[in-house]
Amino acid sequence: MPKFNVRKSIFIEAPMQQVYATVRDFHQWPGWSPWLIAEPDSRMDYAADGKSYTWDGKITGSGEMMITGENPPHSIDYQLTFLKPWKSVNTARFLFSETDGGTEVTWSMVGSLPFFMFWAGTMMSAYIGADFQRGLMLLKDVVETGAARCRLDFPGPQEFPGCRYIGVSTYCPIADLSANIQRDMKKLTDWLATTGTRPTGQPLNICHKWDHVKLTTEYIIAFPISSPPAAAPTGFVTGEIPTCRTYTVRHTGPYRYLGNAWAAGVMRGRAKVYTVEKKIDAFEVYENDPSAVPEDELVTVLHFPMK
Repeated sequence: MPKFNVRKSIFIEAPMQQVYATVRDFHQWPGWSPWLIAEPDSRMDYAADGKSYTWDGKITGSGEMMITGENPPHSIDYQLTFLKPWKSVNTARFLFSETDGGTEVTWSMVGSLPFFMFWAGTMMSAYIGADFQRGLMLLKDVVETGAARCRLDFPGPQEFPGCRYIGVSTYCPIADLSANIQRDMKKLTDWLATTGTRPTGQPLNICHKWDHVKLTTEYIIAFPISSPPAAAPTGFVTGEIPTCRTYTVRHTGPYRYLGNAWAAGVMRGRAKVYTVEKKIDAFEVYENDPSAVPEDELVTVLHFPMK
């Protein structure tokens, strides 16, 4: 059976006992779990002794998380059993260590895939690693501030009227995404100011590729405009998003947590909540200005084109 092995860490500015207690309490997992946040209405049943819970959802599948060993406040071992979408049993562990006035948290998992997914070991490690990193970021927020700075709403299917746009296309490591988007956005706004062009809508980010294995992305930061230049200026691209029906996910919070919204949308496509239209790239629309509102109030709507 194909194997996968994942290990991710994060520093949390809080005492080790506090971090341990938060992770140990399964009732707090819906506030930071990278899977439960994607389906907040999934059914959760907690064991009376606090050592396990089961979940059942249309998006996240079903299974059981059970504590198999613990050494407070240093480590917790789990057995994670998936029943749907396929059966598998994996082992997971949280390690906690005091460092630099806080706690280093390491989340790891070892598991196997069904034999028919022999080709997917590397990809599964990458996907789960991304999930773990998202979960650890949310855990850090919960421990340090009392709540995750990420809220997802699911408006569902909507009609997108389509638009023509001018933008900047970039291929880069995912780690450089934030800095590159800021650079590209400045380049665009400078061009708009210089030419006197007025956007016809909110700025958007068209996601062409996102490679979890190579950790690279290709995207277009763009503004919708009524009449793009016949020939794109040097360093820019022009194009069009056609009128289409999209499945929407609404994210409120800092942009660094947008991965949760993307994961939730993709999971809904895989669960057949909507049928993916592969001929049109998914895209984000930024509903407000980060220079005008606190980052906790930033609203981004993700559009997943559907058939």
